[in-house]
Amino acid sequence: MPLENKKNLSIIIPIFNEKNYIKKLYEQLIVYFNKSNIEIIFVDDGSNDGSSEVLNNIKNEKNYKFIYKIVTHDINSGKGRAIQTGIKHSDGEYLLLQDADLELDSKDAKEMYEMIISNSDIKCIFGSRYLSGKLKKNNYFFNSLIGKINSLIFNIFFSQSLSDVHCGLKILHRSVVDKIKLTVNDFGIEIDLASQIVRNNFFIYEFGVSYFFRSKAQGKKITWIDGLKSFYYLIKVRFFDNSASTNLSILYSSIYMSFVGSHFGMGLGNTLFIIFFFIFGSIIGIHFKIISSSIIFLFIFAGSFFGKGNGTTLAVIIFFILGLIFARYLKKFLSNSKFSIYF
Repeated sequence: MPLENKKNLSIIIPIFNEKNYIKKLYEQLIVYFNKSNIEIIFVDDGSNDGSSEVLNNIKNEKNYKFIYKIVTHDINSGKGRAIQTGIKHSDGEYLLLQDADLELDSKDAKEMYEMIISNSDIKCIFGSRYLSGKLKKNNYFFNSLIGKINSLIFNIFFSQSLSDVHCGLKILHRSVVDKIKLTVNDFGIEIDLASQIVRNNFFIYEFGVSYFFRSKAQGKKITWIDGLKSFYYLIKVRFFDNSASTNLSILYSSIYMSFVGSHFGMGLGNTLFIIFFFIFGSIIGIHFKIISSSIIFLFIFAGSFFGKGNGTTLAVIIFFILGLIFARYLKKFLSNSKFSIYF
């Protein structure tokens, strides 16, 4: 893209039936982002409540300094698709993802922008509704619980420590966006985005933001069904969207860990141990290729020769931990060598 046309910031805002909130959101954007080197991209995702008219009326008033863009989908295609469309039409060095429903404050978005442009080492900041002492309004326990559980599962799967994967306020440097290829069209876009950022070895910083929960009667789109669907996306991005070698490692470690689990408990307890060890083995396969995973298995196998009864169980656990430590050390030691792809 030509250097002279490049903007400092592109703000991408998906819109679907947000007629009652667009004007107030626009007023916030005028306060915090009214500069000529910023572009605001509203992606009207098939709205049928008059949102399109409100967006066009504001554009025609021209009471702003920023570049004002409206991109329209003929039919509702989902938040994820709207974000993908916004990215394709953006020119900014930084991209800010902002929801239109006023649950999140544009003032926090401005603070995140100032933070990322002041430190070249920071390429990605996620807002978090659970971190700060800022003002919050949320009386929907179940939604909050699902969000926290999803974040916990994401952290286990990807060795992260994020508090709020689903927060709709995020800012990314163009170098991050150029490395990822988003494919999810609905609210699962948050998981898809976070997983690809981590896979490409970018560090995700978090910034506490205010949160004002909107009820279904006020037009909230996401439901508990979307919360359950997010579990599917977590499984998909972690266990299926991998290279062939990683999927093979997952299968391999799951099988041998299931074998290990078969030696624990009796009856139903034995079945539960097998299931638990199978899941745990799949996580091992994510982080260790077949050779380093085999080292862990050899340690477990060696531990099975020590002790009797419960003593053998304890020995297997100890040797398993030792195997993990050794495999991780070997993986780190060989990380810059030509053998790293095998570990």
